[in-house]
Amino acid sequence: MKRLFLILIILLVVGTLSTVFTIDETEQVVILQFGQPVRIIKEPGLNFKLPAPIQVAQSFDKRLLEYDVPPEEILSKDKKSLIVDNYVRWKIIDPLLFLQTVQTEPIAKTRIDDIVYSELRRELGTHFMSEIITENREIIMETVTKQSAIATKPYGIEVVDVRLKRVDLPQNNEESIYRRMQAERIRQANKFRSEGEEESQKIKASTDKDKTIILANAYKEAEEIKGEGEAKAVDIYAKAFSKDPEFYEFYRSLEAYKKIIDKKTTLVLPSNSNLFETLNK
Repeated sequence: MKRLFLILIILLVVGTLSTVFTIDETEQVVILQFGQPVRIIKEPGLNFKLPAPIQVAQSFDKRLLEYDVPPEEILSKDKKSLIVDNYVRWKIIDPLLFLQTVQTEPIAKTRIDDIVYSELRRELGTHFMSEIITENREIIMETVTKQSAIATKPYGIEVVDVRLKRVDLPQNNEESIYRRMQAERIRQANKFRSEGEEESQKIKASTDKDKTIILANAYKEAEEIKGEGEAKAVDIYAKAFSKDPEFYEFYRSLEAYKKIIDKKTTLVLPSNSNLFETLNK
């Protein structure tokens, strides 16, 4: 009798404990009675339900979740293949609808993957590659996020944000673009070299022209100075000659002898030569 009473007490305690449960701040709960939803609880705290298996508490995360979508190949408007790597931030906004449609997070991620990829493929297919990579990425992703949120709402899911982590080109496209970029850089370098050579030739021609002009002016000025000097010399010689012609003639003769006679010179002179007469004296 005591043993039966003890068993009843234990069953009562276990049953009582199974009616009490706590909801965390990160959770939301759907109460199922014989598999049918009867109540949704989103506020944290202590709650009660009928003992199992009459009622069961099915909990779902209500935090912002993140799903890293596998990279996929997508065509742009200009038929360029792009390897798109993106991620999705999402949350469960209607736990009952979520339970009735996708039930678990892995199945929900599969549905999100299909929807987001479809929206990405549709939206990126209306833009050129340059717009996707640089110009309109923010606007494109806002549109994809909005359309994905509408498509996932019937599953009790809200897509909060869709973002591109990386946009790559397939290997063959990368090589083709690299060769094109290399050819463009070579063409640009050759253009700069050609322009530099042209500018160098201009500078050299201008320098040669300036050199010719400077030398011509210098030669002209030198000839003018030389002419003036010779004119003054002639004038001096004329004045000296007019004062004493014999002395001047003698002086000029000495100057001439100085130029033609040195230690290595041997002279053969006739006896009636002025030079012979001068040297003999």
